[in-house]
Amino acid sequence: MKYGPVCIKARNGQEIVLRSASVTDAPALLEYLRVTAAESPFLMRDPDEIRLTLLEEQVFLLEKAAAERELLLIALADGKHIGNCALMQIGSSRRYAHRCGIAIALYQAYCGLGIGTAMLETVLRIAKETGYEQAELEVMSANTKAAALYEKLGFQRYGTFPRNMKYPDGHYDDAVWMMKRL
Repeated sequence: MKYGPVCIKARNGQEIVLRSASVTDAPALLEYLRVTAAESPFLMRDPDEIRLTLLEEQVFLLEKAAAERELLLIALADGKHIGNCALMQIGSSRRYAHRCGIAIALYQAYCGLGIGTAMLETVLRIAKETGYEQAELEVMSANTKAAALYEKLGFQRYGTFPRNMKYPDGHYDDAVWMMKRL
């Protein structure tokens, strides 16, 4: 799906552009995956596990652009990629057509500026416009700031997956499943 560009203002006054990712964004998106995996313990991979090739990322972006009900929304500050928010269908069957998944991450330097909120609000509005009835996501239980943001936007907690993630030092974290009716 194609979206934007749309300009918003971050809390610090900086102009941020929101638009759908294009195939030319592939190198920046691969770098983003590596950096954010190192910055945050709440993402599903460690940096050394990011093994996508440029071609694989380009194919992924082409598929997202062609999808009628999926979107990879990116945020840009001064032309530099600073974050993503994804809208994904949960399954391809009619019985799952009412459900979508949401995922978001920003470079740490851009967290707390309202950019994530704007991206999530945009993706949730598009989800509703494209016929989804509920949005779902998982958040690690230790990621209290993200969980608070999701709750502020109307997501509710519906369950916990104990020991969902195991860290290199041997400790675990639970995942919390959250859902919002659209």
